[in-house]
Amino acid sequence: MKTFLTIAASTFLIAAGTSAADAQARGGHLSVQGSGGRGLNAFRSINRQPSSVAATRSVQTNGGRGLTTTRGGSWSNGVYSGGATHTTNNGTTWGRSTSAIANPNGGRSFNSTVTGPAGSSATVSGSTGPQ
Repeated sequence: MKTFLTIAASTFLIAAGTSAADAQARGGHLSVQGSGGRGLNAFRSINRQPSSVAATRSVQTNGGRGLTTTRGGSWSNGVYSGGATHTTNNGTTWGRSTSAIANPNGGRSFNSTVTGPAGSSATVSGSTGPQ
């Protein structure tokens, strides 16, 4: 049964792959059901725009356990902002956020924060001079 689930999940990931030439919005659903009520459902959606992208992935088991991940980013005029959030069915959340700026003088600066499941966070900031 475990081998079947691994093969089915791998097939889903391969079939759900996208490229830059694909449509603006895509999604998919996979349901794998086994004996004794065991099984899982996996969902995926992605929306690409000229200056942004947003994606959601979720895996939910028949037993009520699951994880949902949302990711996104946008960029315009030398500024990038994006991140990811992971949430379990019991409400535990962790993630990251990043912003980066291309300065007019050729330098760059960034700020990135990671938040753990217990609520602690760490931030890294930096900049580079003109190249």
